[in-house]
Amino acid sequence: MSVVVAHLSTPEGREALDSAATEAVRRGTELVVVVTESSSATPELVAAHEDDLRRVEERLAGTGATLRREQGTSDLADDLVSAAERASAELIVIGLRRRSPVGKLILGSNAQRILLDAPCPVLAVKPERAARS
Repeated sequence: MSVVVAHLSTPEGREALDSAATEAVRRGTELVVVVTESSSATPELVAAHEDDLRRVEERLAGTGATLRREQGTSDLADDLVSAAERASAELIVIGLRRRSPVGKLILGSNAQRILLDAPCPVLAVKPERAARS
């Protein structure tokens, strides 16, 4: 059993990663982080991504939870659902952000596909700052 999350170096991605780590510790299980880096990622973005993962590894140390990275493709929804199926996941964690009505139509498809295709429950989180606005 495991908790599965995709990591993106965005506020939503960091919140999803932090929440997934909390769930993995609470459950004493493996945290599977699906890494989906764009080929156009800058060195700064790659460094921020590595810092986020290093921070989570330190947080998991000594808790009974472990971290495993999986390399994804450019299809985030398929990557998460496939990783969850392979890992017999208990939970998938995704980060969300507020969108305009048009943005919801055009860009909300990943979250919708994950929710509809997931083989397990899905926890959707948003950054703390967004939760207060």
